[in-house]
Amino acid sequence: QVQLVESGGGLVQAGGSLRLSCAASVRTFSMGWFRQATGKERELIATIRWSGGYTYYADSVKGRFTISRDNAKNTVYLQMNSLKSEDTAVYYCAAANVGQHYAYWGQGTQVTVSS
Repeated sequence: QVQLVESGGGLVQAGGSLRLSCAASVRTFSMGWFRQATGKERELIATIRWSGGYTYYADSVKGRFTISRDNAKNTVYLQMNSLKSEDTAVYYCAAANVGQHYAYWGQGTQVTVSS
């Protein structure tokens, strides 16, 4: 069983920055950050592999968000810059084993961007 604990959400003005953290009890194959805005479907925005650090970004965040990991701390980060009001959502981290869907989820952290 993988446990994920997120932190770092909050209220920020448009154009500002926030960094989210996700501490994992064990390392799997891949970690992802998702978000879900009110009334919308959950959206995958970034992924990273523990080994090699390969990353993926959704077009909606490319160039503004950066996913990174600290293997020594079993922690994944999401640095969010140039935030927009449309980035307002609950952000979740998730973990996946190789060849599997994201099966382990954090509790979610609210990010609110005021315009």
